[in-house]
Amino acid sequence: MKRTLLITIAIVSVAVIGLIVFTRLVSKKEDDNLFAEATKGDFEIAITGSGELEAENSVDIKTPEIAVGRDFHASELKISDMIPEGTEVKEGDYIATIDKTQLDNTLKDERERLSTFGINLEMKKLDSAVVLTSLRDAIRNQKHTVEESELTLKNSKFEPPTTIRQAEIDLDRQRRVLEQKERGYSLRVAKAKRDITTQTMWYNRIDRRVKSLEEVLSGFIIKAPSSGMIVYKKDHHGTKIKTGSQINAFERIVATLPDLSSMLSKTYVSEIEIRKVAQGQEVIINVDAFPDKAFKGKVASVANIGEKLPNTDSKVFEVNIRIEGFDPDLRPSMTTGNKIIIKTFPDVVFIPTECIHTGSDGVPFVYTKHKTKQVVIPGEANEKNIIIEKGLKPKELVYVIQPENADNFRLEGEELITFFKDKATASSR
Repeated sequence: MKRTLLITIAIVSVAVIGLIVFTRLVSKKEDDNLFAEATKGDFEIAITGSGELEAENSVDIKTPEIAVGRDFHASELKISDMIPEGTEVKEGDYIATIDKTQLDNTLKDERERLSTFGINLEMKKLDSAVVLTSLRDAIRNQKHTVEESELTLKNSKFEPPTTIRQAEIDLDRQRRVLEQKERGYSLRVAKAKRDITTQTMWYNRIDRRVKSLEEVLSGFIIKAPSSGMIVYKKDHHGTKIKTGSQINAFERIVATLPDLSSMLSKTYVSEIEIRKVAQGQEVIINVDAFPDKAFKGKVASVANIGEKLPNTDSKVFEVNIRIEGFDPDLRPSMTTGNKIIIKTFPDVVFIPTECIHTGSDGVPFVYTKHKTKQVVIPGEANEKNIIIEKGLKPKELVYVIQPENADNFRLEGEELITFFKDKATASSR
């Protein structure tokens, strides 16, 4: 019985001790959540945002320029086959094929027209040759008739005047007939030349169209202009051009071969914050694919004109960040996290922004763990913290939220209130 009582007392004692320890731990955890410590160190004001890697320089892979030339129009040019993005290629390697269906049909029709015009041209030449040969024979025969008339007139000099006159009239008539035949022959030659020239012009025009189409179709097999890694081009909607995509007739770019030795992270900054960003500012870059790595960079360019991205209401400005050095693991289209460092304040005291409170008189203050209502002079702030220029020392604990018994806290730092009064007076002048 006595032994049982001792065991019971021991168990109860252990439970009580455990409860006390647990209570203190919970109390300490709650205290940690109530307070924030004034930290002394380097303070950064930065703009953060996501971005996407792209090569600073690249070689464009384009469709043939003549594909939408003056001799014909292809209304629907699309990619029927394309190698996977990220493929390493050498100069002259196969890249893609453009759908030839429409232009193949056009080429077939033009070849048929060319054949028809060719046959017509040959027939025109043959017909002209036959007709002109007949006319030349007629002229030759008429010349003989004129010679006969001349001989008749010559032999009739001893004949009566009537016979001589009849011979003269016949010679004159035969000469006029010869002149008419020669004049008709000249006109027929001119007409034949004009007809053949016109037919030849149309034949040559269609022949040029056929050759242009053949040249275009030979260029529909696109090959790499140089060595590199294939990166798909994005259209104006941000969609990658790939198998089945329509080709922009004005840009004609289907893919690029990026120079991976110089990479950029393209990001966008809101119109509210863009005035803080300037060329040459340092940037800390994290790549989602390599969470253990951090890269340094600098702002390379800032757009002068804002734009609206899809599904956004406010305007943003494009900012390009050049990554320092070379890393073979970096690839275009990788997602990045960018921290653009706007300002750095060395060796200053700062606390979380939510610790600052403001009274009806506009004077800022904090509640300290020592039950004081401490007036402070705040400075620059970033997304989370704010600099305290005067009023707090390093490692002082301040309430994160207003304490329940805040009215009982004594006021400290009254001498700093004059600073705000002087500032208000100066701004009112």
